[in-house]
Amino acid sequence: MITICPATLADVDLIRRLAEVAFPATYRPILSEAQIAYMMQWMYAPERLVEQIHAGHHYLLAAWNGEPCGYCSIEREGAGRYHLHKIYLLPEAQGKGIGKALWQAALIYARSFGEPRATLELRVNRANPALGFYRHMGMQILRSEDLPIGEGFSMNDYIMGMEL
Repeated sequence: MITICPATLADVDLIRRLAEVAFPATYRPILSEAQIAYMMQWMYAPERLVEQIHAGHHYLLAAWNGEPCGYCSIEREGAGRYHLHKIYLLPEAQGKGIGKALWQAALIYARSFGEPRATLELRVNRANPALGFYRHMGMQILRSEDLPIGEGFSMNDYIMGMEL
């Protein structure tokens, strides 16, 4: 059974523990270990997660049969604009509909503001197999972008989008 619930500041350690498994598993075939380590600290240090939540990132946690197994983060960036920052699952949780459940919960959150003609965007590494998932969910590639993130690393992404 899949359950999705909003995360709070009390869940920062849980998000970090999930990320320590899910994030490297996703990127090990794509990025160097050095870049993965840098990005983990850059995005998932406890103080960074607290900053994100205070800045308006709405985190959702997924559980399978009561066991936490994934998370996502969506942010309202302005009137009618939303950005899905993160959606990650533990490897053993993939293929069970949990990613789709997180996706739908994120859309419900964005649509709850009732803004007509709202849009959702996300960044996805150009080599990430999740591209197929996002296309299946209705996203389209809008553009390609290389974003320097520090220490000589960059994110080589597609920016995908859709109307809500």
